[in-house]
Amino acid sequence: DLLLSNSCIPFLGSTEGLDFRTLLLDEERGRLLIGAKDHIFLLNLVDLNKNVKKIYWPAAKEKVELCKLAGKDAHTECANFIRVLQPYNRTHVYACGTGAFHPLCGYIELG
Repeated sequence: DLLLSNSCIPFLGSTEGLDFRTLLLDEERGRLLIGAKDHIFLLNLVDLNKNVKKIYWPAAKEKVELCKLAGKDAHTECANFIRVLQPYNRTHVYACGTGAFHPLCGYIELG
């Protein structure tokens, strides 16, 4: 219904079948950060599909292998699902992911 009434703009970057987990809205700069499976997206709030920036942040290969050896599903569990996106200061965001059951965190410069 929303598409038919032109009441929404779909985000075309989701065609990769990514599992979206967390959002961080930065109204001051007109941006939306989306944490997904192995990716962090930085979108423009005016047009979600214009100048999309994407960070590919997978779990380490050895961690994925350990995850599979533990009997976990390679496609739905052995990845780096981004779970935390928090503002740190005016230029950085603190991000954490599951890292295939070996959590990892880092700072992302938004410049």
